[in-house]
Amino acid sequence: MEHAAWWQSAVGYQVYPRSFCDSDGDGIGDLPGIISRLDYLANLGIGFIWLSPVYASPMVDNGYDISNFRDIAPVFGTLQDFDRLVAEARARGIGIVMDLVVNHTSDQHAWFQAARAGRDSPFRDYYVWRDRAADGGPPTDLKSIFGGSAWAWDEDGGQYYLHLFDRSQPDLNWANPRLRAEIYAMMNWWLDRGIAGFRMDVIDLIGKDVDHAIIADGPKLHDYLQEMHRETLAGRDVVTVGEAWSARPETARLYCGRDRGELSMVFQFAHVTEGWDATFGKWRDRPRDLVALKRVFNDWQRALADDGWNSLFWSNHDLPRAVSKYGDDGRWRVRSAKALATVLHLMKGTPFIFQGEEIGMTNRPVAQIADFNDIELRGQWPQMRARGLSEADFLAGANANGRDNARTPMQWDDTPNAGFTTGTPWLAVNPNFREINVAAQAGDASSVLAHYRHLISLRRRHPVIVHGRFTALAEDHPAVWAYMRELDGARLTLVANMTGAPLRFVMPARGVVEGRCLVSNVAARGALTGSVELAPWEAVAVLGPVPPQGT
Repeated sequence: MEHAAWWQSAVGYQVYPRSFCDSDGDGIGDLPGIISRLDYLANLGIGFIWLSPVYASPMVDNGYDISNFRDIAPVFGTLQDFDRLVAEARARGIGIVMDLVVNHTSDQHAWFQAARAGRDSPFRDYYVWRDRAADGGPPTDLKSIFGGSAWAWDEDGGQYYLHLFDRSQPDLNWANPRLRAEIYAMMNWWLDRGIAGFRMDVIDLIGKDVDHAIIADGPKLHDYLQEMHRETLAGRDVVTVGEAWSARPETARLYCGRDRGELSMVFQFAHVTEGWDATFGKWRDRPRDLVALKRVFNDWQRALADDGWNSLFWSNHDLPRAVSKYGDDGRWRVRSAKALATVLHLMKGTPFIFQGEEIGMTNRPVAQIADFNDIELRGQWPQMRARGLSEADFLAGANANGRDNARTPMQWDDTPNAGFTTGTPWLAVNPNFREINVAAQAGDASSVLAHYRHLISLRRRHPVIVHGRFTALAEDHPAVWAYMRELDGARLTLVANMTGAPLRFVMPARGVVEGRCLVSNVAARGALTGSVELAPWEAVAVLGPVPPQGT
C-alpha cells in the first residue's frame, strides 16, 4: 500500500484514432472526434487514454511509421488539437498516454533520409546498416515480423538496412548515444506538454544485437530503459507501459520492480500466444484451452504478487475482439462479454479496455484474403502459403486473429456507418452495428456497457480489488475460472462458468465467502459456499469477511 500510485487504481482505455470518431467526414477518425467523445469516456469512468500514434506519418502501417516525432499527422489534426485534447481530458480527470514508437521510424523521417546520403553521414549510425553477404545477398537470414527478409537494400546508401517490420520502417540503432539523447529530448518535449505517460511500442526490441542474432530482450535493454527513466521519467508522476512480447514471469520484475527505475508495468502476451499454432502461429486458429489460459494469468499474478505490477487486457489494436476470441459472440455474446470483463477487472493489476470492448463489439467476418487491409496479413500470407498452410485455413486464422478485427470503426449508433463518420470509412464498419452500438446500450442497466461502468466504479470503492492478495482457485477445472482476493480481513471471491452450458461447481474450502454480491451477470448471490449451480457464462463475485480459521 505504501507504494500505491494513481495508475494502480485507474482503468486505461485504448483509442485507435483512425477508427474512433471522425469529425470532418473524411472517413478517418481524428483528434477533434476524440474530444467530442470525452464525456462518454468520463462517464465510463476511465482514468487515462492510451492513444495509438497520431504523429506525422506516411501511414504505411497506420501511424506506426513515424516521419516526425514532434508533429501531428494532418489527417488527425494539429498540435493545437492535441493540446486541447490534453486539457479537455484533464478537466474530466483523464490523462493522455502517448504511444512511444522508438524501435524504428518511417523511411521518410529526416534522420533516415540523411542517413542514406552515405557512410559519412552524421545520421548514418542512427540506423542499423550492414554490407552484402559473401553471396551478394542480405547479411543474415533474419526474417521480418511482417514477412520476408528483415534486410532491405538501399541503392543510395550502398548497404542493407535492418527493418524488423515493413521495409518502410527502418530500425533505429539504440547503441548510438546521440540517438538516445534525441529520443529522450523528444519524450521530455511531450511530457512537458502535459501528457500522463507513454505506452512503449515493442520496447523489448530496442536492445537488439543482430550480429549475435539477439533480437528481443538484448543485453543492453535494461541499461537503456534505466537511462531513459533517469533522463525523462524520474520525478514525474506518470505511467509507463512497455509492450514486451518476450517478457516472461521470471523476467517481469526486471521491467517493473519497484527499485528498478524502469517502467510502471509491461504488456506481455503469453495469454495470446498460448492459443497460437506451433507451426503457423496465429494464422491457424486453435480451440481455446481454459486451463492453459488460466495458468498464464495465474503465473503472472504470482510473479508480481509482492513487487512490480500487472497490466490486464484481453485485446488491443493488434488482436482480435475479446468476446469473439475468448467468449461466445453468438447466443451468449452479452453474457460472455460481461463474464470476460468480470474475470479480468477483479484481478490485481491495471485493466485496459480496447475501444468497443465495453459494448461487446465482435470480429468482422471477411470472405476473402484480398479484402483485408492489414499490412502484416498481406505480408504473411505468401510466407504461410509457401510453408504449406491452405488458403482456407489461413482465411479462418485471419478471421479469428487478424488485426483488422480490432480496427473496424467504433459503433456509436445505428445510423449509417455507425455514427463514426458522415463520409466513407477507411475500413468497413462491422455489419452488426445496428444491434451493437453505444446508443442502444446507454440507458440499459443490463447492457455490457453498464456492466463495465459498474466494474470500473468498484475499483474506486474497494481497495481489496486494487491491492488485495491474489489466490488462484480450481486451477485445473476445464470450465470454471475462480480466484479470491484478500486484504485487511476482507475476502472477495470470484467464480465464473466460462462455457455455454450450465454446471455444478463445488467451492474449494479455501475460497468460500459469505457477504454481499459485488457483481453478477445473472443473479445476485450472498454466498459462495458448498455446491454452486452456475448458469451458462455466469460470473459472480462476493465480498465478505475472511472466515474464521477452520470453518
